Order: sequence, then structure tokens, then C-alpha cells
Amino acid sequence: MRYLLLVCTEELVDPAEPPPDDAIDTWVATHDASGARVWGDRLADPAESRVVRIRAGGASIEPGPLHEAHRAIAGLDILECGSLDEAVEVALAHPMAREGVLEVRPFYDWGAAG
Repeated sequence: MRYLLLVCTEELVDPAEPPPDDAIDTWVATHDASGARVWGDRLADPAESRVVRIRAGGASIEPGPLHEAHRAIAGLDILECGSLDEAVEVALAHPMAREGVLEVRPFYDWGAAG
């Protein structure tokens, strides 16, 4: 099953020991090789985003980001894992688990819809 790994920055209250400088490159190489990481990339600065809505009054386009300033989406990865628990284990190994916050969410199961 596929999972979204949303990588976010966060204001640190009780930071863990920082990972080595090459930790993200190592994590990517390890999980690309195992097949657990399907795709991923870092995102541009949140200030470059736009928040888009259409309501009864028409279209609204505002400078982003949508999220609070102390928690911004920094990147994302698509994981292919056998279970949510396995995807969480992959996330726990990500260096940003020490310096930010990660959300692991399954993709919608279209086969179960109906």
C-alpha cells in the first residue's frame, strides 16, 4: 500500500541530537534501494506558495502558506509499505523526525470505495 510521508518543520521545544549532515541523503539512498521510497522531493520556501479557494463570492488567491508559520511543509515522500506500522518505521528513520514533524497517511483505497 502507498503512504504519503509529509515532512514539516516545527518549532523545537526539546530537540534531539541533530543528525549528521548527510543523514537525509543516506535515508533516501537506503529506502530507494529497499523499494520503500517510491518518490520524494524537497519543496520551495513556503512564501512562494498560494492558497486557492472558490466560494460563493468567487475565487480567492492569497499568498501562502496555508499552515502556521512555525509548521511549514518542507517536503514529501511516497512510500510503498506492507502496513501503516511499516511506513511509520520508515518515517522514524527519517532525519527530520528529529528536527521537525512527519505525518504518515495512507492514500485513499479506491478499491474499497463504494
